[in-house]
Amino acid sequence: MAARSSTSSVVFIALSLLLLVTFSNVAEAYGNARLRPSDCKPRCNYRCSATSHKKPCMFFCQKCCAKCLCVPPGTYGNKQVCPCYNSWKTQQGGPKCP
Repeated sequence: MAARSSTSSVVFIALSLLLLVTFSNVAEAYGNARLRPSDCKPRCNYRCSATSHKKPCMFFCQKCCAKCLCVPPGTYGNKQVCPCYNSWKTQQGGPKCP
């Protein structure tokens, strides 16, 4: 009985680690992983969907995406997910990327 319990524990731990790795890869794929340049427009369309200044938002979002190959999730905030996108500043020191 002890051997069966030990085997069950090992299987449980292995499955837990597999799930953990899988979910961490999914989270990374959304934010930090490199996008292809063709992915920029759809991501920026969503990113800029809630603003009333769509044209400048799209221009700068696509420019930032082309450089950083990353667009933060959501329509606002979450820039910590894309460090390059977050740290690119204007000459005045404001954020360049929407």
